[in-house]
Amino acid sequence: MAVTYHDIPIIYEDNHIIVVVKPFNVPSQEDASKDPDMLSLLKDYLRETYAKQGNVYLGLVHRLDRPTGGVMVFAKTSKAAERLCESITSGDFEKRYFAVLSDVPREKRGRLENYLAKDEVKNIVSVVPMTVKGAKQAVLDYKILEKKEPLCLADIHLYTGRSHQIRVQTAYIGCPIVGDQKYAGKKYIRAEHLALWSTEIKFTHPTKKEVMVFRAFPDDTAFPWSEFDIERHLSIKMN
Repeated sequence: MAVTYHDIPIIYEDNHIIVVVKPFNVPSQEDASKDPDMLSLLKDYLRETYAKQGNVYLGLVHRLDRPTGGVMVFAKTSKAAERLCESITSGDFEKRYFAVLSDVPREKRGRLENYLAKDEVKNIVSVVPMTVKGAKQAVLDYKILEKKEPLCLADIHLYTGRSHQIRVQTAYIGCPIVGDQKYAGKKYIRAEHLALWSTEIKFTHPTKKEVMVFRAFPDDTAFPWSEFDIERHLSIKMN
């Protein structure tokens, strides 16, 4: 059954932004599959809810990979989109994820810094030397919140938004994300969905200039999230 805008939880909405929860396996914007995507679905919502005619403006200011679910913000005006994009460029826009890893890193917390390159034909990203043409720097901090051998729950603070970044960098240290058929290799652990979730975004409202924080929970009744105390951990601020 195809996804409609009724399947997208809305956390917050005003005249300038709309904050929602992206379901797993819904593209952020239209791709080659032509499956329903977040941008188009939310335009349908705005068109029908507010009886708008013709084209509806909605700005996509950041993306989540198709297999990843969680909280996203969209801009309802071009000015809001411009200011949110400026926030992302300046580092004022913070993104936090939860991931269930199929193995436990040697260090409980740390920073992963790599250069990544994408094979557009195969849609695969690899860690490469910085001298490789098209290589882009990727940086994230992680902290292990809870262990349930061989699994662990990681809190990830993303500084750069590279395609497949968290999946590739965690796999590179031998701790791929549960449910990741593309990058896990021999450490693949089956799950209904990729165990990567956008838990929190923090940014300055484009017009009110107030710092806003929005959080969303993954479904903690489903494996592998059910193995951990998600609600308790989501209330803990990473430092």
